[in-house]
Amino acid sequence: MNAPFPYFGGKSRIASLVWERFGNVANYVEPFAGSLAVLLGRPHAPRTETVNDKDGHVANFWRSVSLSPDAVAEAADWPVNEADLHARHLWLVRRTADLTERLMADPDFHDPKAAGWWLWGICQWIGSGWCSGEGPWTEIDGVFTQCTAGMGVKRKLPHLGNAGMGVNRKLPHLGDAGKGVNRQLPHLGDAGRGAHILAVCRELQARLRDVRVCCGDWMRVMSEAATTSMATRNRMLTAILLDPPYLQHDRADVYAHDCGEVAHAAAAWAIENGDNPLLRIAFCGYDGNHAFPATWDCVPWKANGGYAAQGDGQGRANAARERIWFSPHCLSRTQYIDYDLALADLRSSHRGRR
Repeated sequence: MNAPFPYFGGKSRIASLVWERFGNVANYVEPFAGSLAVLLGRPHAPRTETVNDKDGHVANFWRSVSLSPDAVAEAADWPVNEADLHARHLWLVRRTADLTERLMADPDFHDPKAAGWWLWGICQWIGSGWCSGEGPWTEIDGVFTQCTAGMGVKRKLPHLGNAGMGVNRKLPHLGDAGKGVNRQLPHLGDAGRGAHILAVCRELQARLRDVRVCCGDWMRVMSEAATTSMATRNRMLTAILLDPPYLQHDRADVYAHDCGEVAHAAAAWAIENGDNPLLRIAFCGYDGNHAFPATWDCVPWKANGGYAAQGDGQGRANAARERIWFSPHCLSRTQYIDYDLALADLRSSHRGRR
């Protein structure tokens, strides 16, 4: 499965590599959720999974699509309209603080309308700044004011590619029969597009049924209760994917909140806990930004397509700097194959006893 929206720094390209090195672990933790590309790319049946994101709109989308997928789909099913794009952007920005606070305070709270509008908008918004407060209009003390030239705020055109289909520009390839949810699409008229959004949201709901979605600082899901104590108590392995926002000076300003130097803190946590035999840790970052011990396996990879290919010189150069570091107790590729064969033998013998 893929997220139904574009996302800066998504790791769908290396999801299969991550799972090769993690194996079919019983406990999975992702403190920087984003588009959940790696979780959605898991080749095994889901087990205990915990995800977190500091951005309230990201967390609200995943919680809302888990609890109210039909309402999210209804809010997201809207044609491209530049005026609506900016009006809804302002509406979302005004609610960011309250939305995040309520998500943190109430595990059942979610706003499917905000989730649907966020999904609809991020699929049209070009470049950075979605839900960051940028836009042609702002609100100060209840008064709506148009931003003037020289204030450093630029208007954003809606994305007009792929026939201007808005959220549907993320439709999976429709040329081959049997491509997942597209089997249900009888045609590509208006009803077909709406049905597709609904089907995607319901499919995500099914996948995320037992995923625990948290909203807040990344360290909240790195406690012993969520990682090492669970592993020790139940004799099971925990895999942790650390994909923090990259260092502020080395990336585009694409996040809705100031991330500071969280990448350094996450790398320090990974190194400190890397020798724990019950933990398999993967850390994502740029070459030259972090110094991991020689016992960690550093794998270079290249971001391809999406924002990396469309960006300026920095974006294109950074695409070749991508690295993922695996802790010493992650599986090698050979170990992964042997691990899967052992699981297959175990399942076969279990069926034989039955």
